[in-house]
Amino acid sequence: MTGTDGPDGERPARVFLTRVLEPGDEVGGQWVRERGVAEVVRRLRDDGEPLPGVTAKRWAGLLARAEGAEPERDLAVAREAGVRFVCPGDAEWPRPLDDLGDARPLGLWVRGRPSLRMWALRSVAVVGARACTEYGAHMAVTLAAGLAERGWVVVSGGAYGVDGAAHRGALGAGGATVAVLACGVDRPYPRGHTELINRIGEQGLVVGELPPGEHPTPSRFVLRNRVIAALTRGTVVVEAAHRSGSLVTARAAQRLGRHTMGVPGPATSGLSAGVHELLRGEAALVTDAAEVVELVGAMGELAPERRGPVLPRDLLEPAARRVLTALPGRRAAVAGEIAREAGTSPDDAVARLYELRALGYVERHGDSWKLTRQAIVSVRRGRRPC
Repeated sequence: MTGTDGPDGERPARVFLTRVLEPGDEVGGQWVRERGVAEVVRRLRDDGEPLPGVTAKRWAGLLARAEGAEPERDLAVAREAGVRFVCPGDAEWPRPLDDLGDARPLGLWVRGRPSLRMWALRSVAVVGARACTEYGAHMAVTLAAGLAERGWVVVSGGAYGVDGAAHRGALGAGGATVAVLACGVDRPYPRGHTELINRIGEQGLVVGELPPGEHPTPSRFVLRNRVIAALTRGTVVVEAAHRSGSLVTARAAQRLGRHTMGVPGPATSGLSAGVHELLRGEAALVTDAAEVVELVGAMGELAPERRGPVLPRDLLEPAARRVLTALPGRRAAVAGEIAREAGTSPDDAVARLYELRALGYVERHGDSWKLTRQAIVSVRRGRRPC
């Protein structure tokens, strides 16, 4: 149900509270859980007896906010902008958000046609530094595109840097993406991403806790990150310094029992220091979308085995490979010497040498045998330095 009458008639009351309480207010969340939305609104709207857990000064501030709250007006403005208000209990409400407990959003303002609940079921957060490097932007685009191509929804915060690169990567691959904003969804922020966020609203979803027209603040950015973490199956941090806000998202994901992943960067890069700190803890190292899906996806969605290039000598049987490796690199050798080096009999060595000659690896010089140029290259590639 997504009209103006929410579950149990709560929708206007919850819209009222989004004007009064800040996102993630756990005291307010406890009021709602213990007393119900209607009672909390009545106390605030009718200047009733203060609710427990706040000072008189704080209660006075909430009452002042309550005086300016006009839920019906907010709903009308939202409808005009193509925005709906989704409440707990609605068919579209993503149940993973309930894991936030008393910090659960009172509701979410949603812009875009798809179902938020359905998209959240198969979603991954890709977050990172705003002032990212070219490497960070490349990895964010590549990861997001790969996830989108595999049918996963990419969730991020719409910010500059890694966030914007992740959104663009998903859109560029013709996939799905969700931007979770720290302001009203009718007011794109940052301004420089107005075109990108509008495009997300047309092709994907733009989501936020704050009512129409509300502006972002530093604390709202931080609190927004808990929604990104709770909404998704896992969080990937692409680049992050030690004090990066994206680490807040990752730690929230860890507290909620979600998968936490990091993309490694240069050991000398300050913008990868926060990621490396995560990787030294419980975060998993990932380098591409397949490795992300292996963690967050269903059983059997495994990343391909990582292997180096297959060399021609790799196709030889082990006994022939040992004989090939036993030949000196720059001179000829007799069969007896080669057999001792390979740990086999002279007769077996001769049989393998004729096999190798047929394949173009060795050539015979009287009673001696020598590597061909092709074999020298193959053996050098296959040997490991001591």
